[in-house]
Amino acid sequence: MPTTVLDTAQLPPTERRAAWSETTETALMPTRTTFTDGSRMRARIQTMTCGPVQLSELSYTPLTSRRTPRLIRRSDPELYQLAWIVSGGQGMDQAGHRTALGPGDLVFYDSSRPFEAMVGPRPDGDGARSLVLQFPRRLLPLREQLAAPQCGRAFSGRSGIGRLLCQMLTGLAETHADLAPQDGPRIGATAIELVAALLAHQGGGRSALPYGSRQRVLFEQIVDFIDAHLSDPGLTPGSIAAAHFVSTRCLHRVFHEQGTTVCAYVRRQRLAQCRRALADPAQQNVPIHAIGARWGFPGASDFTRAFRTAVGMTPSEYRAAYRAPARPPGDGRLGS
Repeated sequence: MPTTVLDTAQLPPTERRAAWSETTETALMPTRTTFTDGSRMRARIQTMTCGPVQLSELSYTPLTSRRTPRLIRRSDPELYQLAWIVSGGQGMDQAGHRTALGPGDLVFYDSSRPFEAMVGPRPDGDGARSLVLQFPRRLLPLREQLAAPQCGRAFSGRSGIGRLLCQMLTGLAETHADLAPQDGPRIGATAIELVAALLAHQGGGRSALPYGSRQRVLFEQIVDFIDAHLSDPGLTPGSIAAAHFVSTRCLHRVFHEQGTTVCAYVRRQRLAQCRRALADPAQQNVPIHAIGARWGFPGASDFTRAFRTAVGMTPSEYRAAYRAPARPPGDGRLGS
């Protein structure tokens, strides 16, 4: 996917501030930025697009960034933004909310409202790093009356929907170069729905989300739970449904709407973990049946049969192929 990159460390000091202002005005929105120590300013931005959604990875030394009424009148892209603070101390002042932010916090804001964002120094003297998701306001599947009161407020990225969203942003930042063009719009739509769910949950209006958005967010929550409990032999549709306070019928419907089944997803994820273990040189002396049992296949014959069906070779053949110089056949995505 296309990206924009600017690293001021690669420019002469006299050109850094102008280059940063010009790049962020185009990639984000026009703001008036003042670096606390202009002589030592360092800043970097890399953007990546997913359809109409953009993710920006930013790092900067201490600064203050203001979006004034005059700048809004001059140019307003009508965007919502959600920033995840990865490191450093930051602050946001918008819509009467003045919020102090630390690592793991999220903050939601609006390009159509004035704001002031602050980045303070860290104890080691460096600034901060953040990931910023932005998208057109019209794409948020949530009424303005519910979204507007959340501008300038902090959310936790350490639990619940906030954690899911941060995991998605991290994964996108790390793998965007490997994604196919057709993946972008789908990933972007999921990110927007998670933002809407986060805002609705905070505002007590989860039911205000459209049915499709609620179902996709529930799906993301469920697969996150499954991925965290793959090694549990008691991971069944019944236990998964109970953990999310839904019926098994509802659970099956959620997965059917995403084009798969609960059992197929669990099996695919477990086999993926087995494949990683079998290909890992550090685990070459671990018995094959022990690897299968660790990831939910207590019976050796059941494990061999499931593995051969999905991969086209037995676990022992797969491990032996990885010891050879050539990449083993059947190393594509596991089918459902």
